[in-house]
Amino acid sequence: MLRMPDRETLKALARSAGIPVREADWAGMEEVMADYIKAYGRVESLADPLPVPVPPQASRTWRAPLPEENAQNAWLVRSEIRLRDDGPLAGMRVAVKDNTMVAGLPMHGGSTTLEGYVPEVDATVVARLLESGAIVTGKVQCEHFSLSGGSHTSSFGPVHNPWRHGYSCGGSSSGSAAVVAAGEADIAIGADQGGSIRVPASFCGIVGLKPSYGLVPYSGMMPIEPFVDHAGPMTRNVADNARALQVMAGPDGMDGRQPGREPADYLSDLGQGLDGLTIGVLAEGFGRQESEPAVDAAVHAAIGRMEHLGARIVTISIPEHDLAPAIWAPIGIEGVTQSMMLGDGYGQGRDDLYMNSLMAAHRGWRSRAEELSAPLRMAMLLGLHARNEQGPAAYGKAVNLARWLRGCYDRAFEGCDLIAMPTTPLRATPLPPPDADIVLYCNRAAEMLGNVTSFNLTHHPALSLPVALIDGLPVGLQLVGRMWEEATIYRAAHALEQSRDWKTVQDAG
Repeated sequence: MLRMPDRETLKALARSAGIPVREADWAGMEEVMADYIKAYGRVESLADPLPVPVPPQASRTWRAPLPEENAQNAWLVRSEIRLRDDGPLAGMRVAVKDNTMVAGLPMHGGSTTLEGYVPEVDATVVARLLESGAIVTGKVQCEHFSLSGGSHTSSFGPVHNPWRHGYSCGGSSSGSAAVVAAGEADIAIGADQGGSIRVPASFCGIVGLKPSYGLVPYSGMMPIEPFVDHAGPMTRNVADNARALQVMAGPDGMDGRQPGREPADYLSDLGQGLDGLTIGVLAEGFGRQESEPAVDAAVHAAIGRMEHLGARIVTISIPEHDLAPAIWAPIGIEGVTQSMMLGDGYGQGRDDLYMNSLMAAHRGWRSRAEELSAPLRMAMLLGLHARNEQGPAAYGKAVNLARWLRGCYDRAFEGCDLIAMPTTPLRATPLPPPDADIVLYCNRAAEMLGNVTSFNLTHHPALSLPVALIDGLPVGLQLVGRMWEEATIYRAAHALEQSRDWKTVQDAG
């Protein structure tokens, strides 16, 4: 219950905020303020209209993973939660990223500062998957408050790539990718603010979709920043990804990011082939400073197969693509600082499902800040400095620039149906050693993001599809579509996937 502050407290607050108050005004100010304190009390006395809490059930029990079932250090808890035995996803095993609420199961967001928090409701995507007949088989690791493209920042230890132990499986949906790639789950829930579905999909050789902004409700998932938060499915093949999206997509009445758009039929075009589709090959997606020539060659070879299958291939140039990481920086850094951390996970000003239990638990980081990851501490210091120096000016300009950037891609889509490039310009890298200096530690969290951050800003749908193995490590092709045209992405990805067994490809050809 919010209490009425005494005068000395109010004076201290006024001094710290630089708010002048005349001595003669204090009594009147306190009288008016007392009425507002009563209003706070009225709000606190009302029931919080959350989704219906899940009643305690035997099926909501969980256990720690056994060592023999956790070779990648990907699982945090194991469970077997099911609501029904029929439905479009009947019997499919779902792994839930640990920034996502499953009632009765612990949630950490990758940080020990949230230890002990157990949500009382299911995230919308979890509820929908359960209602479709899927089985929630556990919670999997995510990076420390989801702020890493590598898989080494979680408080609970690094997640290893199933293809090569000791190598990154990408982040921040690190555990999600690892268990799907290892065959331990059929579907994993991912979240993507700067590539966090597509990077681990690329590194681990699975299919990962970041849908159009707002297509999949984010309700019940721990945000980073509402302008770039996306949720989507991660699977071993395209058809399962489309099936999962069919269930996950659509408005839930709580997420203000959603425009009310109903899901399309994402399965109907599978098997239609590539005839009549034009694929734009983005010049700026190749030959980047961080690019591996073998990755570029493998993706070009995959695009060549698409041409052989009937697609028309054109080269396009969008020079503004290279600006995306810079535009993302003020949005991501200040969003992390103001919404996720100082705003107790949510911030303000959003028509959203606010989970007060999570907000109350997350406030505890302030007394345990030494447990925060190095990338997060760096981002928060920079975010605080930016706000102190110039307020939210850079954030606001970056959002305006993101709208301009969206137009650059939309103009390119006037001449093509899809845009293609490597998902990550490089393959999985070694996990940093325990004694890594902070530069290597932080760079390993960001070095792979050059081709993915654009589409968090522009909100276009983007999918990573495995197309090759080079020296035993996967390579991903990214296909980007017009807003709400996930079905076209699936059609093209499915045709390419069915054309050959990518796992037999040991070189760029």
